Amino acid sequence: MSRDDTALLVVDMQERLLPFIRQGAQVIWNVRRLIDGARILGLEVAATEQYPKGLGPTAAVLAERLGEIPAKLAFSCGECGEIFRRLAERGRPKVLVAGVETHVCVQQTVLDLLADGFRVYVAVDAVGSRFEIDYQTALRRMESAGATLTTTEAALFEWCEAAGTPEFKQISQLVREESVTG
Repeated sequence: MSRDDTALLVVDMQERLLPFIRQGAQVIWNVRRLIDGARILGLEVAATEQYPKGLGPTAAVLAERLGEIPAKLAFSCGECGEIFRRLAERGRPKVLVAGVETHVCVQQTVLDLLADGFRVYVAVDAVGSRFEIDYQTALRRMESAGATLTTTEAALFEWCEAAGTPEFKQISQLVREESVTG
């Protein structure tokens, strides 16, 4: 991944769902750092909300960083076809996916992105499910389908590519933040 060919897709990080996600605070923290890092480095960022009438809006700390967030009823973000089209049109063949739930909306989105020819990455510490077995099984399934598993910190440094730049200093600050779990 690089800042020139990669986009970040944030899937359904909604307030009513997040309290039920295992390590939900950690997932929110990592997604926020990915959004901030993507903004620092000029990456394309997109997001979705699953049935916001029922699940509420995106968590405020994320929504304030995201701009317009299209709603969907299908689990895959592929329903919001303009997102996939925009990424392709803007020369973003690689997509890092973060969000919830790993085994439903994230997984179905990843599989659709792969089917559409994107190179897909999943930040394992920025996705979550209610149950560990669903989370682990989804990661294995996405990886076996062709997605590359990574972490928030690895993605941030991969996007940055080199030390010694003003962006590197900002990315380093994101990486050095104290974890929400201490």
